[in-house]
Amino acid sequence: MATASTGRPPVVDLATWQAARDGLLAREKAHTHEGDAIAAARRRLPMTEIDGTVEVVGANGPVPFIELFEGRGELLVYKHMWWDGAPHQGQCEGCTVTAWHVKDAVYLNARGVSFAFLTTGAWEEVAPFVEFMGYTQPWYSVRGLDAPIGTEMGSITSFLRDGDRVFLTYSTTGRGTELAGYSFALLDLTPYGRGESWQETPEGWPEGQGACWYWRTDVEGEGTWGPTGRPTPQWTRPGATPAQTLGRGEH
Repeated sequence: MATASTGRPPVVDLATWQAARDGLLAREKAHTHEGDAIAAARRRLPMTEIDGTVEVVGANGPVPFIELFEGRGELLVYKHMWWDGAPHQGQCEGCTVTAWHVKDAVYLNARGVSFAFLTTGAWEEVAPFVEFMGYTQPWYSVRGLDAPIGTEMGSITSFLRDGDRVFLTYSTTGRGTELAGYSFALLDLTPYGRGESWQETPEGWPEGQGACWYWRTDVEGEGTWGPTGRPTPQWTRPGATPAQTLGRGEH
């Protein structure tokens, strides 16, 4: 085994690489099987009934929550955090990155599952943000509503419909929402991973930066939480320029 330059994996012949890869594969398969077991347990969770007639506000005005199912039997929602009065670049960077990944729900729809975004923002503020971002999935304001439809933003929640009855079946937050952002899983396949300081990496690897540094970057793609940064996906939008202020007060 020969060691490559600092900050690189060691260089070996193909047979040695394959043996190491096969060893890791056994752990990956065990991880997959455990994930299957957890999913099976998730399917066995009880559920609780909620009021499906509660109105949320979308592009066509107030609608009963049950209409978000669009006639399908299941519904997944992502609850997007919101900062009142903030410009586009001042909205939650983590939620923006997550929402950017969910551009198409065609496969979910084909499996009888609808998808929507909920947020506590007032619709008159939310609508221009959705248009600016170019989001195609339906968005709704749940301002002033109680859980599980309102409050507790930054989560993925699952609902089941049985005729005119609606049930809450599951909810997850924190790193549980990474399921909606496939880039995280893809980065984990690369030698340097996510480039965050919490990662366990070999000695000599590039030093990681603060957690989620890539959620907000400047125009050069450098991670920054300063006034020249935007949530990373916003740089793909026409007319996006370096921010002079985030426009966020105390929240």
